Amino acid sequence: MPIVTLKDAELAYGLTPLLDRAQLVIRSGERVALIGRNGTGKSSLLSIIAGSRGLDSGEVQRRDGLSITLVEQEPALGEAPSLLDSVRARCGLRADGDHGDDRTSWRIEARIIEYMDRLSVDPSRDPLVASGGERKRAALAGAFALDTDLLLLDEPTNHLDLDGITALEELIQRSRCCLLITHDRWFLDRVATRVIELDRGYLRSYPGNFTAYSNRKEEELAAEATANRKFDKFWAQEEAWIRRGVEARRTRDEGRVKRLEQLRVERSARRQRTGIMNLAIDAATRSGKLVAELENVTKSFGDRVIVNDLSLRIMRGDRLGLLGPNGAGKSTLLKILLGGLQPDTGSARLGTNLDIAYFDQMRAGLDLDKSVAENVAPGSDWVEIGGQKRHITSYLGDFLFSPKRAATPVNALSGGERNRLLLARLFAKPANLIVLDEPTNDLDLESLDLLESVLQECAATVLLVSHDRAFVDAVVTQTLVSEGNGRWGEYIGGYSDWLSHRDRQATANRNDIKASSGTTSSTSAGTPAPRSTRPKMSYKETRELASLPVEIEALEAEQTALTAQMSQPDYHRRPAEDKKTDRARLDAIPALIESKLARWEELEARSTSN
Repeated sequence: MPIVTLKDAELAYGLTPLLDRAQLVIRSGERVALIGRNGTGKSSLLSIIAGSRGLDSGEVQRRDGLSITLVEQEPALGEAPSLLDSVRARCGLRADGDHGDDRTSWRIEARIIEYMDRLSVDPSRDPLVASGGERKRAALAGAFALDTDLLLLDEPTNHLDLDGITALEELIQRSRCCLLITHDRWFLDRVATRVIELDRGYLRSYPGNFTAYSNRKEEELAAEATANRKFDKFWAQEEAWIRRGVEARRTRDEGRVKRLEQLRVERSARRQRTGIMNLAIDAATRSGKLVAELENVTKSFGDRVIVNDLSLRIMRGDRLGLLGPNGAGKSTLLKILLGGLQPDTGSARLGTNLDIAYFDQMRAGLDLDKSVAENVAPGSDWVEIGGQKRHITSYLGDFLFSPKRAATPVNALSGGERNRLLLARLFAKPANLIVLDEPTNDLDLESLDLLESVLQECAATVLLVSHDRAFVDAVVTQTLVSEGNGRWGEYIGGYSDWLSHRDRQATANRNDIKASSGTTSSTSAGTPAPRSTRPKMSYKETRELASLPVEIEALEAEQTALTAQMSQPDYHRRPAEDKKTDRARLDAIPALIESKLARWEELEARSTSN
C-alpha cells in the first residue's frame, strides 16, 4: 500500500532542475535506497517528503496519519546537560524525564536508552563536546525509539565504525519502512529492497539491492551511449544537408527542414550526465624497500592501552588497511608509523626516500578562510603534475570545481566538496606513500569507484583507515585489525578475508567444543577417579547433550538460508506478513544459538565430571 506518492514533482536551483516532473511511490514495508551524484538534490527530496520543504510545482501525497522521522546528515541536537536530555527534547519529550502518567512517553524514553546502548552512545555525554559520530548515533537512537511509519535517513553511516554500522543494519531491517541516502555499497546490499536513482532530475526505480542495480545500470548506460551516438550521427548528417542550401529550399523538403529543427530542440534539451573526477597520482621516485617498521611497540594514554607489543613491517607497494571501532587508536597508530608520535616502549622507524601524501579525516589541513584555489596552490596560479605545468583552474576542473567555485572560500563548501578538495591537494604533488584517514565520507558512488581504480593501479604504498567495507576490499592487500586491549592482528586480504577468517576461527572453536563432548576424563592407572559432587545426569539430559550439536548446526543453516532468501532481488514482492515473520525469526535465531551453546557447555561440563 502506498504511504507516500510524488506526482510531477519539480524543484530547481537557478537554471538547474533537481527534480524534473519526477514520480515516486513508497510502500509500507520497503527499505528504499536513494542514490545519485553529490549535488543532485537527494537531501532536498528527503526534506520534501518529510514536509519541511516545498516543491516548485507538483504534488506530494501522504497517507492520512502517516508519521515520519528525518535524521539529517548533520543532525541538530539542542543544548542540554546530556545527550539523553537533548534526544528527549528532539523526540518531543520533557527534557527532565518527568513524564507523569504518560505511558507512551515512558515507553519512548525506555527505547531511547535501549537504542543508545545498542549504538554504543554514552547518554551522559555533554552534547557540546560530543563528536560528530556520537551526535549522529544519538539522533539515530531517538529516531528508532519513535518507531514511526516512515524513517528518512541522510547518510546514516557517516562517522559510524563497523560495529555501529552493523547494529544500524539490524535496526533498519526491522523498521516499518525506510528511505535512506548512503554511498556505502556493502550497507546497501545488506538493507535495500529497492534502489531509487536521482539522475538529471529524474527518479528511476530498480528492484533489489545495490548489486542488482549496478548490473542493470551498466546495461542502461551502454544503451544510452549507443542511442546518443546514433542520434548525433543522424543530426550531423542533417546539419550538413541544410548547409548545402539549394536542396533545402525546395518545397518538397520542408518536412525535412522541420524535422531538423526538432532534432536541434531535442539535442539542446538533452541533459548530459554530470562529469566525473579525473584522478591521477603523480608518481614520485621509488622509496626504499622498507617503508616503515615497528618493533615491540607499546603506547598508552593514562590507563588506556592503544598499542600493546606490536611488531609490524610495511614494505614498498603494500596496501594496508586499518580496521577497528572508533577510539581503538587507528589514527594514533598512523602517527606512530609516520614518526609523528613516539611510542612508550619499543621502536618505530621510517624507510628512506619517502614522499608522503596525507588525507586527514578532520580536514585540518584546509584553511577555511582561503579559496579553493589558494588551498591547492598557495601564492601561484599553477601546479606541476607529471613534470608539466597546469593552470590551477584547469586542474581543479578535474575535481568538478568550476572556475567560479575555485574562487569560493572553503568555509562555503559542502562536506563532499571539501573531501574532493583534499583529494585535489593530495594528488597535486608526487607521492610514494599515500596515507588515507577516512577518505570515503561524503564521496558519491562514481567518485568512490574512480578513487578505488586509481589506488589499485598506482605503485605507491598505501595506508588506509576506512569503515567502508567495499572500499577496503577493493583497495588493500592486507589488514591490521584492532582486537581489543591494544592488541592488533595482521591478516592477508581485505575486510571479507578477515571476516571469513574470523568465522572460520569461531567454527573451529565450536568444533573443538563438539569434539570434546565425546571424550571422557582419564586418571592415572590404578588411581580411582574422584567422585563428582554434582548430581548425575539423567537419561533425558544425556539425550539432550547428544542432540544439541545437531540443533545448533540446524539453526546456523536456517540463519544462512533466511539471510540468502531475504537478500534476493524479488524478496520485496512477498506478502508483508511473510516478511515480518522472516524478520522476527532471523532476529530470534542468534539468541537461540547462544542459549543452546550455553546449555551445551553446562551439560558437557557435568558429563565429564560425573
